Amino acid sequence: MRIIKALAIALVAYALVVVVFESLLGYFQPQSEQTLTITTFDANGDAHDRVLTGLSSGGQSYVAVNHWPRAWYHRTLDNPNVRITQDGESGDYVAVRVSGEERSRVEAEYPAGLVFRILTGFPPRHFLRLDPQGG
Repeated sequence: MRIIKALAIALVAYALVVVVFESLLGYFQPQSEQTLTITTFDANGDAHDRVLTGLSSGGQSYVAVNHWPRAWYHRTLDNPNVRITQDGESGDYVAVRVSGEERSRVEAEYPAGLVFRILTGFPPRHFLRLDPQGG
């Protein structure tokens, strides 16, 4: 019984670490040269902004879905027309979920480290390619 209690306490403590880490990321919104804002649109047409890190591979732009909070990602699956703002410039894009060789290539170029995966609770990882609208 003690082992089960210790495992339950450890599991709850780990879940709290993940929640605190994800909350701090959301609150502080760390920024770098690769930071961008993706604007997604819900079924009512309301805009929602999320700060992400932009990735580049093979001459194309991508974003990674690295965290459990991912309402923005689900909105892109429902409506792939998004607006990207980076360095004060905005443009309209189509977000395309990548798979197969393309996904493997981007994953290999931008691996999520073990410590990061632990701190985020091992969420499933996806990538979206950002294709300019009309391009």
